[in-house]
Amino acid sequence: MKRQLIIVLCAVLAGGLAACGERPQTNVTKRNVQPPWDAAADPFVVPGWKSGDQASWQAQMTQRAQSQNEYLRTN
Repeated sequence: MKRQLIIVLCAVLAGGLAACGERPQTNVTKRNVQPPWDAAADPFVVPGWKSGDQASWQAQMTQRAQSQNEYLRTN
């Protein structure tokens, strides 16, 4: 009886220690080497935005952010 209890406790202890292990964490995300303003020219882009032009991309992002601003939409 005592031997069975020791075996069960050892199995529980081994299982508990195995659950606490930590795997090495690595950053395996793909890096985007293309800047966000260099996109493909397709019919779905916003009119007035030119692919490859950083200034027009930033202006379009600013306009898009202002369109989502609730304070400006209610006044």
